[in-house]
Amino acid sequence: MGRISLVVSDLVLSFMWIWAGVLVNILVHGVLGFSRKDTTGDIVRYLFLVISMFVFTFLQKLTKGGLYNPLTALASGVSGGFGSFIFSVVVRIPVEVLGSILAVKHIIHVFPEIGKGPKLNVAIHHGALTEGILTFFIVMLSLGLTRKIPGSFFMKTWIASIAKLTLHVLGADLTGGCMNPAAVMGWAYARGEHITQEHLLVYWLGPVKATLLAVWFFNVVFKPLTEEQQQDKPKAKSE
Repeated sequence: MGRISLVVSDLVLSFMWIWAGVLVNILVHGVLGFSRKDTTGDIVRYLFLVISMFVFTFLQKLTKGGLYNPLTALASGVSGGFGSFIFSVVVRIPVEVLGSILAVKHIIHVFPEIGKGPKLNVAIHHGALTEGILTFFIVMLSLGLTRKIPGSFFMKTWIASIAKLTLHVLGADLTGGCMNPAAVMGWAYARGEHITQEHLLVYWLGPVKATLLAVWFFNVVFKPLTEEQQQDKPKAKSE
């Protein structure tokens, strides 16, 4: 029952995540009337995006592990052992992709004038490297906040949100700064571009390899430190 609820949560959160991004743009540029080239409009949009990240982090906690990003599911699966890895790759990631595709289809039906999602503005390998680097840093930060860095829910969410937003801004003009293959897949599927070399290399292969590298690097660097600290504690007590 626990895994079924996780899968349902993944589907719902993936659907909601795509809608949240679209609604923020409608609110900022449509309702509030800010131009897309207006710096003030960008600041307001970033503020709403941070609020959105807080809401989704709370929903993840409320659903006891629901996710909307395949890269987070992959990192969790790799860290959790073989069974967890298979469950993430075979079930959770496809469900998150499905949720994103359904959301984009629904959005296009309701708002036909809505844009077509992120666009690659550089060469394919440059784009793959960009998404990979952005993903590596955000996965490293997420692992650190989850396992190593003490602090309250608010502080950790604030750090993660600002970091994600910063990385998104850095990559926005190059690849869209997505760091979420499912979200990109939804829009690419709607355009019929979900099996192109550009989409697969830039938005899937690059981020997936970066996620695996980040998990490996994190375990190699930080796990030995943790073990040493745990071994030192009994010694300190005995002294």
